[in-house]
Amino acid sequence: MGISERLLGKKSVNGNPHIEAVSPGAAMPGGEVRISGQSLRPHELRRPRVRFGETEGAVVISADDFLIARVPLHASSGAIVVSTNGHSSNPHTIQVAAPIADNLHPVANPALDAEGNIYVTFSGARGQKVPVAVFKIDTSYNVKPFLADLMNATAIAFDRAGQMYVSSRYEGAVYRVAPNGTMSSYAESMGVATGIAFDREENLYIGDRSGTIFKVARDRQIFVFATLEPSVSAYHLAVGPHGDLFVAGPTTSSFDSVYRIDPHGKVSTFYRGLGRPQGLAFDREGHLYVAASLAGQRGIVRITPDGSAAMAVAGPSLVGLAFAPGRAAVLATTSGVHHLSWNVQGFSPLSD
Repeated sequence: MGISERLLGKKSVNGNPHIEAVSPGAAMPGGEVRISGQSLRPHELRRPRVRFGETEGAVVISADDFLIARVPLHASSGAIVVSTNGHSSNPHTIQVAAPIADNLHPVANPALDAEGNIYVTFSGARGQKVPVAVFKIDTSYNVKPFLADLMNATAIAFDRAGQMYVSSRYEGAVYRVAPNGTMSSYAESMGVATGIAFDREENLYIGDRSGTIFKVARDRQIFVFATLEPSVSAYHLAVGPHGDLFVAGPTTSSFDSVYRIDPHGKVSTFYRGLGRPQGLAFDREGHLYVAASLAGQRGIVRITPDGSAAMAVAGPSLVGLAFAPGRAAVLATTSGVHHLSWNVQGFSPLSD
């Protein structure tokens, strides 16, 4: 068999292109999706054309039974169509995230309040004092400054009453923030405080990326809950449906783990094999979603309760996500946030 046949598969001779599946079924602009089917490569090894709605995407790899295409910048949710030899395939639906805001610098999950307003950080480099540390994006997607006087804002969480909490990795502290933006100290001396999360009893967990997970009880007593391998950037935390705390923290390895810590502080490895895992969130079915790389592809990885992983959303530069009302998600990249209409309902230990 010649090299072209080995790399590209059997050359299509007859038949119109036909799409059988698109994986993953959701993507960010710039993400790469795999289109499987039949007769997807034109004669004479020319590249097929792939349209996302009315916008053409770049073909990265093409073969007779599959191709990989990059979602174009201005694509929207709708139909993918492959064209070869003057023939067009059947349409196949894909959900594409729509931009909400840019020129931001989130380093963890965005957060939503009870009214559906989105909060996202402009974290900045370590020790950098930025004009606005947290922005508020209302339900009409208007972006407004919310919090200014905080160095290196990292993670945001809300308690059951709707009170906001924000960590500062520079100050090693977590602050409670009133609706008018007034801050008060909630927990100090937390090392390099990064990820934060509440459990059902409203204990607050704080990830010190140098290797400690702290637990702050409602009476503000502080305990060392668990110790882990230090992270090169941040710990990201989420509490699962059964009360376990899940932690991701990129290390110098490209084969990182998500850890599960039971309510007694016992640490185990839930999943190993992700590249630079960051923001975490759970759905109502108990699936864990992680902003990470899997098998060399960046996006949102879905991990089942029994530890099976697959790419759920393809997209570059993703650092976190938060589920939104109406079976949707807000996705955060290193520079902005997007909205994804998604048939997934999120889980919160404070409301479920």
